[in-house]
Amino acid sequence: MATTDNAVPVAVIGAGWYGAQNHIPVLAARPDVRLDGVCRLGAAELERVRAHFGFAFASEDHRALLARRPRAVIVSTPHHLHYAQTRDAIAAGAHVMCEKPMTLLAAEAWDLVARARAAGVQLVIANGHQYLDGVGEVRRMIRDGAVGRVEHILCTFVTCTRAVFSGDVGLRSWKTTFFPPDHHSTWQDPSHGGGFAYGQLSHSLAMMLWLTGLKPEAVSAHCWGTGEVDLVDAGALRFEGGAVASLSGAAAMPEGQRPFLRLVITGDQGVLDISFDGDHCELRRNDGANRRLAIAPGQWEYRCDGPVNALVDLACGRGENCSPGEVGAATVSIIEAMLRSSKAGGRSERVEIPAGERLP
Repeated sequence: MATTDNAVPVAVIGAGWYGAQNHIPVLAARPDVRLDGVCRLGAAELERVRAHFGFAFASEDHRALLARRPRAVIVSTPHHLHYAQTRDAIAAGAHVMCEKPMTLLAAEAWDLVARARAAGVQLVIANGHQYLDGVGEVRRMIRDGAVGRVEHILCTFVTCTRAVFSGDVGLRSWKTTFFPPDHHSTWQDPSHGGGFAYGQLSHSLAMMLWLTGLKPEAVSAHCWGTGEVDLVDAGALRFEGGAVASLSGAAAMPEGQRPFLRLVITGDQGVLDISFDGDHCELRRNDGANRRLAIAPGQWEYRCDGPVNALVDLACGRGENCSPGEVGAATVSIIEAMLRSSKAGGRSERVEIPAGERLP
């Protein structure tokens, strides 16, 4: 697609499986984007992605891309690399979309939030659920008191990822992707953030935090897996102010079926039942002012074009960041505390969030 004269120069750090399958095609479809630079390891693979999408520049060193001063950068590398590369992109003055999980350590995630604020740039996390049509209306309902004061949240996520986090086969769908991932080093290595909590709860927890704006304080959790990483997670979370949440997730859905993402948000005025896999949201209030949102079949099926498009729009001075760094950092804070708690036999652990931080 031909670009406009004032197109936004965008660089992509990490053109692997999902970067080449989702993020770059979304960018390439926009006439207001110039594909300025791309980075990945492997000279042959790098040249393949550069030539296929028409990037102006390519390098195996992300710093060479940033030296060109792109206005926006996507970081889509393995989890353990996110912090340093996002930090460098912010230092280069770029608006950044970082893949989830944002980082592996809460301290690093909040450091990126502080750096982005100081630099005056947007930090977007690749949580696509928040950008689906109708989700913003759900958030407004909750913030406007649809259930009254939130007292309890049920948040559960079951996805078809068992072959991602364990075994040698991987997903069947990877056979048709631009680049098949190295799922052993990316999702099965505990030192690289392997396992269900970082890989999948980073979606559902971010959604819970984005909808409610509640600040987590402490969590106790148990995790289970067949190898070194978790496949199943369950936890009890306490928020500032006293509200509590029941958290759960499992890599158990058969491949090819929609992820099971459910949130039930209860308050002193009613209950909000949200089913992403069922395209359903229903409010039941004590005063009888019930409501069911009109959601079309498939409207809430997951896709991740929203964060990419938001990055470009924000770089142009418009649009909304529905997956901000604060939510990504709080998500990492919960996950880190959950895994710490599980290792300690379920002991309650503090969720590390800097003093004075509030969720948007």
